[in-house]
Order: sequence, then structure tokens, then C-alpha cells
Amino acid sequence: MTKSNDDVMKNAETINGENCPMCSNKTLTLYEAEQDIPFFGKVFLFGMNCSSCGYKQSDVESESSKDPSKYEFTVENSKDLSVRIVKSSEATIKIPQLKMSVEPGVASEGYVSNIEGILQRFKKILELERDAADEDDIRKKAKNLLKKLWKVECGDEPLKIIIEDPSGNSAIISDKAVITKLKGSKK
Repeated sequence: MTKSNDDVMKNAETINGENCPMCSNKTLTLYEAEQDIPFFGKVFLFGMNCSSCGYKQSDVESESSKDPSKYEFTVENSKDLSVRIVKSSEATIKIPQLKMSVEPGVASEGYVSNIEGILQRFKKILELERDAADEDDIRKKAKNLLKKLWKVECGDEPLKIIIEDPSGNSAIISDKAVITKLKGSKK
């Protein structure tokens, strides 16, 4: 059984009172923890959080060197929602049926989650888009995509998730995942 992120972070090594890169207050907490993920290995979770301005950043890195890789997984039923995901800050997540992707950038974070957690992140994006849209067609498109995600969560519709990571620090931990090497070399 794998510990939850909250359980892992309770045992994290922390350093308090560091300067925040955003607000310059000495209210930044740095943390580092280890987690052993079955069929992937040991990972290090790093993060920082400022109690003054709310700035946060996190990442995950494998203990061992891994090749740049692409993982493809098709969610076929509600049981697939519990499949473990390791996503580094360098990874791109794509959902082709929704024509959506999350690209790495300066604010990109790494985390350990599951398929359901990934879908929840995409749902939040779609809900924000729906609620902020001034045009009816944009609002309607977001509503339709939210319905599609709901059907996936109920196990009524399949959905492919792709994770591409040039650092090799990401994974979809399932026998059903299709893994291919990405062209290019690690940084």
C-alpha cells in the first residue's frame, strides 16, 4: 500500500524561515521527502510554500536515472481512476479526446497522484473556462467537455491520457500503460 502525499509530507524534512522569491518575507518553508512507489522506485518530493503570499512550488524526481519516455493509458472503467501517476515538472500531459494538454513552464509542478486526480485538475480548468467565458459557444464547449469527463469517471466512456517526459521522472504505473522512449537526450 502506498502512502498518501499528505502522509509522506508529514514526515518531510523542513527548513522554515527562508526568503520567499516572490514577496521577500522570511516565511518560506522548504521541504523534502522520499516515497517508495511500487513498480517505479524511490522518488524525492521537493517543495516550497510561503505562508505570507501563498507562493508554492513542488517537484518530483526519481532516485535512479530514467530515459526520456512517453506513457499512454486508456481509462476504460472506474477502477482505472485509481491508477497511480508520477508527474514531474518537465512532463506534458495530453488528453487527445478533449484536445487539451498541460505543458511544462515556469510554474509547472511535479506531483504523485492518480488518474482521478489528473481528471480533477482538467475539470477545474474547464470549470474556470466555462464560468469566465463571455461567449456562449465557449461556455457550451466547456460544458460538453465536462460531461465527457463525468462519463469517463462513471466508466461509461474511454479516455486516453498521455504523459511525455524528457527527464524520465514521470510514469503511469499500470500493466495497461504503453511505454515508449522519447527521442532526444536527458538534460
